[in-house]
Amino acid sequence: MADSPHPENSTKPGESVDDGKGHIFPCEQCGADLEFHIGQQSLKCPFCGHTKQIELAADADIAEQDFYAILEKVREWRSKSVNHTTDGQSEVRCVGCGSNVVFIGSLTSSECPYCGSPIQLDKVHDSPKRIPVHGVLSFHIEKEKARQNLTAWVKSRWFAPSEFALRGVEGRFNGVYLPFWTYDSMTFSRYWGERGDHYYVTVTENNQTRQERRTRWSSVSGSHQRFFDDVLILGAKGMRRDMMESLEPWPLEKIQPFTQEILAGFLARTYEVELDEGFPLAKKIMDSGIASDVRSLIGGDEQRVSEIKTRYDALTFKHLLLPVWLLAYRYHNKSYQIFINAVTGEVQGERPYSFWKIFLAIMIVLGIIAAVAAVGGIGNAVQHAR
Repeated sequence: MADSPHPENSTKPGESVDDGKGHIFPCEQCGADLEFHIGQQSLKCPFCGHTKQIELAADADIAEQDFYAILEKVREWRSKSVNHTTDGQSEVRCVGCGSNVVFIGSLTSSECPYCGSPIQLDKVHDSPKRIPVHGVLSFHIEKEKARQNLTAWVKSRWFAPSEFALRGVEGRFNGVYLPFWTYDSMTFSRYWGERGDHYYVTVTENNQTRQERRTRWSSVSGSHQRFFDDVLILGAKGMRRDMMESLEPWPLEKIQPFTQEILAGFLARTYEVELDEGFPLAKKIMDSGIASDVRSLIGGDEQRVSEIKTRYDALTFKHLLLPVWLLAYRYHNKSYQIFINAVTGEVQGERPYSFWKIFLAIMIVLGIIAAVAAVGGIGNAVQHAR
């Protein structure tokens, strides 16, 4: 048996340490800290190579949660304790080297900056004063594959500075689990509006006739029912929500019941956007879908929607953790962020722009427009000359 990197460690796999403040998963063979292995989808020791399958409780499942029932519990938690979040600062002693690791804000899973051992704030994700995580989607894209996707993304950026395209992006990838809410609802809507049908009439002007399009409007009203399933809302603040939405779709059919073992070796954040704060954002997405449906139901060539009244029934939710490769980099003293969906490989991010490339493209377009106009002018002059 290999010498243990942590001979003083006598805890069992998954056992809490430091009075429940820290959480690691020691290797059963050498005592080192197990990490989640993306390729094998299991825990693996980086020292001796021992693997351990992630075990779920027999009754583990991912059930939809009653929105209003949980909100009532949250109100009770808030009324009993002012300090009901992990937005402050916590210190956790690393079992590996004995150093104190500081957790700030919503970060709940990290690694020791001194010895690299993975360490977590134990029980934060299922704290009695926090809504527990119901499901997690594990990492499926290896770091090297994520970097290859990033390289292809950089090269495909139009109007990026040539130096940026040639050098690429340099920086450290961090694997991070981000919190998301999913909302489900059966909606019932009543709508009122007008349907516009085009027709054509013959108009005579200056002894010339032409077809003129007109629109006949008629009043329309009706009802519409639609079920929305798993409308995703990012539960973290301080991040580009539009870029997170661009990482969709997520293969939510691969979601597993939550276990802290999957977080081993990765960063993880708990939610900062509360459940009731996330629903108005989900409601906007639902309302947009309903409005599109209503226009289709009204039909015709044009639609005027004057009012839509919607009721949201059977409202349920889930709290999920989804994996992202995150890279922050600097280019000419300006910070940028890039996000990679760690399941599908989709890349979204911020990038620099080349003023001269954009200027040259505009000049080329203006030159083409001028050339086309000149050719048209010459053609008209020749026709008049005839």
